[in-house]
Amino acid sequence: MTANDIRNIALLGHGGSGKTSLAEQMLFMTKGTDRLGRTADGNTTCDYDAEEIKRQISISLAFAPVNYKGVKINVMDAPGNFDFSGEALSAIRAAECAVLVGAAKDGLSVGMERSWKMLGKKPRMIFINRTDEDNSDYASCLDALKGKFGQAIAPIVAPVIDGNKKVTAIVDLLHNTAYEVKGGKAAACAIPADMADEVEALRAELMEAAAGADEELMEKFFDTMELSAEDMAKGLKIGVRDGSVCPVLCGSANTGLGVEMLLQTILDLAPVATDMPAEAAQDDDGNDIEVAFDPNGPTAAIVFKTISDQYGKYSMIKVIRGKVTGDMALYNPTTGNTEKLGRLYVMKGKKGEETKEICCGDIGAIGKMDKVKTGDTLCDAKNIVRLHGMDYAQPCYSRAISPKTKQEIEKLGTGLNKLNEEDPTFHVVNNAETHQTVISGAGDIQIDVLCAKLKTRFGVDAELSAPRVAYREKIRSTVRKQGRYKKQTGGSGQFGDVHIIFEPQSEQEDMIFEENVFGGSVPKNYFPAVEKGLRESCQHGVLAGYPVVFLKATLVDGSYHPVDSSEIAFKLAANLAFKAALPEAKPVLMEPIGELKVTIPDSYLGDVMGDLNKRRGRVMGMNPTGDGEQVLEAEVPMAEMMSYAIDLRSMTQSRGTFTFNFVRYEDCPAAAQEKAIAEAKALAEAE
Repeated sequence: MTANDIRNIALLGHGGSGKTSLAEQMLFMTKGTDRLGRTADGNTTCDYDAEEIKRQISISLAFAPVNYKGVKINVMDAPGNFDFSGEALSAIRAAECAVLVGAAKDGLSVGMERSWKMLGKKPRMIFINRTDEDNSDYASCLDALKGKFGQAIAPIVAPVIDGNKKVTAIVDLLHNTAYEVKGGKAAACAIPADMADEVEALRAELMEAAAGADEELMEKFFDTMELSAEDMAKGLKIGVRDGSVCPVLCGSANTGLGVEMLLQTILDLAPVATDMPAEAAQDDDGNDIEVAFDPNGPTAAIVFKTISDQYGKYSMIKVIRGKVTGDMALYNPTTGNTEKLGRLYVMKGKKGEETKEICCGDIGAIGKMDKVKTGDTLCDAKNIVRLHGMDYAQPCYSRAISPKTKQEIEKLGTGLNKLNEEDPTFHVVNNAETHQTVISGAGDIQIDVLCAKLKTRFGVDAELSAPRVAYREKIRSTVRKQGRYKKQTGGSGQFGDVHIIFEPQSEQEDMIFEENVFGGSVPKNYFPAVEKGLRESCQHGVLAGYPVVFLKATLVDGSYHPVDSSEIAFKLAANLAFKAALPEAKPVLMEPIGELKVTIPDSYLGDVMGDLNKRRGRVMGMNPTGDGEQVLEAEVPMAEMMSYAIDLRSMTQSRGTFTFNFVRYEDCPAAAQEKAIAEAKALAEAE
């Protein structure tokens, strides 16, 4: 098999549009499976995980190799739920072309808009699905696509529609033939007489679109005003590859109408790997280079997905150059390790079928590569290249996670590490300040699914809660206090006495310690103990127990006992002075402020700005992107952003995206300070 015999296709679109059902129908039609699975029954090839079956949604990227007319079509079924958009990015990384799937009664869905944007310049086509259902409306769906995406939209079918707006047959405009479904199979039928004029007009439009992609075809079209099916296919393929044409098909994944035409269109119009531009990469010295798809070059492959479950660990690879065989040893530039490959597989859902070779342009899996992660490159050790990995979106929704019992703490960590191999889009941070493990992802469903997997795969009952905000405390006035520690327990006692001036400073966050003692009232050998006592005290302020910052402490006086004084006594004396001084030094809480950049369509600007005002946000500016969207920049307290990922989706129908990063600490307003102090006290009492 060569790259010319392979097509890599990503199925993208809104959740519930029928991508998994379409992949299932493709497999069934080409005898890849012996029965047609249904999502509702939980028996499809691509949705095999327990959580997918239970929720009836796709959660992970799944693979369905379809063999059609001697060509292997690697169908990648990506989840439509926005919490799992990282899986869609992995599919886009490995595909040469995407099929955007939409439901005929939904019009232009948000999922299709976002998928179109994620694809960048990658070739695409559209399949309008579920045309057999009540209230389906192919015509208005097509109009919405043209309204949003313009001249690129090129329908290559004309649907035959009954009185209930249901599509009963389709006309293939490219080949000027019609099909209907009989007994579960596509069968040729006559083009309805009342559609003859409409079909001719649509064919003329399609010829024009095909001719516009190639100068030679344009001349031929102007000379004869006619193009053959072969010429049309040639022009459309060029247009698909350069992004000027997006073919639109329609049908039903349930009945199979239009699915065989989709397979044929993928064969005719989708580019193969060797048609694609060279890949951006770096050489061993970090210089930017390009790696062309070359079947005869030294091996280079990208790991674009890791499957890690009860069936084992598989590293999914796309071969960019050369070929991969099971007896190879390939170099990983990320780790510096040379990996001895083992068994190679072709994945079909959860099942791996062993293969001897993965050729250039093909997709396959390598088993048991423990040190290889998603985004790594595997290449010939004599021709080291580092291919570009995946640019996943920054996690924007965080929850504190903890096991129900302390005995499961280790199991929780192990489980999260294993799940992170499979899904690198979520991050785990052990926050030393708040003593919480914080898990961050794209949204609440992703976090909920991870908790369910911890339970089923690793036996860990995990609990979620709101992450604590890491406040700071500082003082606003100067106070001098004495700290005197004296303890007598028979024999030698403990004695330390210090006078310390506490004042605010703006030079650095860490405490500045100075000594200005005259006459040896405190011997020099006790200065480090005083400083240590103060630094330990700064870990817990007097308002709500948060670290104290921007403090200057100057030791100015004191006294000692030649026998009873010790380092521990002076350390404890410094602590007493700290506790006595800070309540009188006008302490205030400081809260973390983050920089928010939210990208939204213009129509949602008012709602989003109003919401930011409620969150005590300050709008810093707006930058139009030029495609009907704005990037709104604001500074917002982190305490007000815990649920923003979910709230923004609600406000913008999932069209808004954002990034949020810490920038500095600011004094907390009185109302917010009271709330934070009350929460800290309640937490201390609970513990």
